[in-house]
Amino acid sequence: MTLSRHDYLRAMGIDTWQLKNTSAAIPDDWDGLRREVAACTACPLHHGRSQTVFGTGNPHARLMVIGEAPGAHEDRQGEPFVGAAGQLLDAMLAAIQLSRRDVFITHLLKCHPPENHAPLPAEIAQCTPFLARQIAHVKPDLLLAVGRIAAHHLLNTQMPLDTLREKTHHYGETRIPVRVTYHPAELLRNPADKVHAFMDLQQVWRLL
Repeated sequence: MTLSRHDYLRAMGIDTWQLKNTSAAIPDDWDGLRREVAACTACPLHHGRSQTVFGTGNPHARLMVIGEAPGAHEDRQGEPFVGAAGQLLDAMLAAIQLSRRDVFITHLLKCHPPENHAPLPAEIAQCTPFLARQIAHVKPDLLLAVGRIAAHHLLNTQMPLDTLREKTHHYGETRIPVRVTYHPAELLRNPADKVHAFMDLQQVWRLL
């Protein structure tokens, strides 16, 4: 009979240790993650939603676009950035020769906050693991934070948006590059900032 290394160690009275398989605790199955998001009841936002808004686009995209939360249109359609803001985002992507099929678009929150209130820290905390797993699955070359709240969360800062727009940052331990620009809804309210947003997108294009 052939003895293994572990048999020898046990015979000598030496305890042997084996690493547990922790992959089951951090599933990377995209459809499974989507089902988890759809079934989530971790915070009160699930009471008022029509459906969760997981995200859309290429699950292995080089560019991942992250906003703050679904609005009423997104809640009804189950897709991020629809309506006028979504059309503007499409135009912004087209300016650097990209479309929704080329990128992955999602939000910090996966449920629509009532009356479009700004995401609360407790709400973001509940959704953060979902977003982190999305980023880990997509493995983008670049994250684009659209709007102040998304930028503040991804970068763990309270610096003004215009200051954040001026350079490339990095996300978490993975050090994925992050660029920041205006939220399309903000650009609809202040069209003069579109020229600055276009400059931001040019930086995105160069980094990609």
